[in-house]
Amino acid sequence: MNSPDYDDSTAFLGDWGPFQRNLFILLCFSIIPNGFTGLSMVFMGDTPAHRCLLPAALNITAEWRNASIPLDEQARFSKCSRHRVDIVKNYSDWGLLPWVDVNVSDIPRESCMDGWVYDTEIYISTIVTEWDLVCAEDWRVPLTTSLFFSGVLTGSVISGQISDRFGRKIVLFITMGIQTVFTFIQVFSPSWLIFCVLFFIAGMGQISNYLTAFALGMEILSPPIRDIYSTLGVCLFFSIGYMMLPLAAYFLRDWRTLLLVLTIPGFFCMPLWWFIPESPRWLLSQGRVDEAEEILRKAAKMNGVKAPEVIFPRHQSKDSAGSLKTYSLCDLVTSPNIRCITVLLCLVWFAVSIGYCALSLNTSSLHGDIFLNCFLSAVVEVPALLMAWLMLRRLPRRVCLSSTLALGGALLLFIHLIPQHMSAVTIALVMLGKFGLSAAFSIVYPATAELYPTVVRSTALGTCSMASRVGSLSAPYFIYLGGFYRSLPYILIGSLNVLSGLLYLLLPESFGSPLPETIGQMKTLVWCKRRHSACSSSSSKHEEEFESERL
Repeated sequence: MNSPDYDDSTAFLGDWGPFQRNLFILLCFSIIPNGFTGLSMVFMGDTPAHRCLLPAALNITAEWRNASIPLDEQARFSKCSRHRVDIVKNYSDWGLLPWVDVNVSDIPRESCMDGWVYDTEIYISTIVTEWDLVCAEDWRVPLTTSLFFSGVLTGSVISGQISDRFGRKIVLFITMGIQTVFTFIQVFSPSWLIFCVLFFIAGMGQISNYLTAFALGMEILSPPIRDIYSTLGVCLFFSIGYMMLPLAAYFLRDWRTLLLVLTIPGFFCMPLWWFIPESPRWLLSQGRVDEAEEILRKAAKMNGVKAPEVIFPRHQSKDSAGSLKTYSLCDLVTSPNIRCITVLLCLVWFAVSIGYCALSLNTSSLHGDIFLNCFLSAVVEVPALLMAWLMLRRLPRRVCLSSTLALGGALLLFIHLIPQHMSAVTIALVMLGKFGLSAAFSIVYPATAELYPTVVRSTALGTCSMASRVGSLSAPYFIYLGGFYRSLPYILIGSLNVLSGLLYLLLPESFGSPLPETIGQMKTLVWCKRRHSACSSSSSKHEEEFESERL
């Protein structure tokens, strides 16, 4: 079984030596590709202005060619219908003039049987223009995004358990390779269906390497550095990748070229295999004490300090490895206490993910320049992460997460009160709501990791991320509801996040506590302590018995 005082045993390394700095920077650089892989659909899947194509062989006058596309209520060309071309051809051949000799509005309409003409002012091509994903086929666009997040969900379920069983490092680089290679193959997609299949597989790697890098850093870095790593580290570098997206899309208006350029950082991250070590904390959980000590001795040499002759007690040697059991997803629901914690956390992750993803993906629908709006949506995360870091340093986790969730949700609820012509105010509220939810998203990772023990930490993060991806799957359809009522998505997202902020107040507080190593060391729910005095003791007893059976 692991030493309960891992942080004390490794305190000789110091907090911020060359070893910690190198690991911090390298893990953060591995996060950058995650910032633009999923959100690239903001530009690749955007729908430019379009109207029905009139065949070049259709020999009609210029007046009838202009009148062949009907106007909608806003006096814009209809996107999905045209006047019947055979009737228009006859009127043109007879020399009749539209609106002079013929009432054009009386001419029957038909669908765009010859395809569409797309406005190329913003984009040279998107997957929408490539495969005509408009009108009757417009459902394919949100489905494409949902399929990506389905891959993310699948990767969340699988990678956490694999990481807890086979190690953080190998899962980190395998999933990083999956994301990079399959995104590169996507560039050559011959059809929408192949594009979606490849997008699904890329999604499996996208979140998996993020979660694994996060767990690896949290387990190696010392307590004073963990808060910085989880906010101004991985989350900030994710935002840097996000900021790179609108900048690249501004100069690369073709979706294939854009996607090709976005794969380059992933290939540069692969050589990091030779510089990022395995988690010594995880090695200890597997009884591989010699390997853990070897990594720490190399770290001590890098930091210029002397490691003690025995870093960990020898009862953690190979003799104990044979008695260790493997943990799985089922272990998150076996104990009443851990089951309640997992359910509540999944609800919180679900809500914050819907808000974050919906606001990020909806930038193309906001008034103004899409590239500027997307860049602002990314930039607003930087002060949000700075605020999250300052809060994590000084305040209890429950105060940090509940307040940011409530802030983001409440601001979104005000949007339905803003008149439609005041678009600048609406954009400001959306960005402020994104500010709050970005801070909450960066806080929920360390807050979750601190509640679970090493033996199931990656599995727990993967499970919570799975709930988060269910929210991501729903996000495109929340945006779709805006077509029926403009403020409906914001009302739903705001309400969900305010509610989730209140629910988080029920969870145990982990501020200032060491990372738990065994399930028996997990804290109990707040309602157990305040409402049912017997709940805490019975839950702890159950978990101790459960732990003794496992080891």
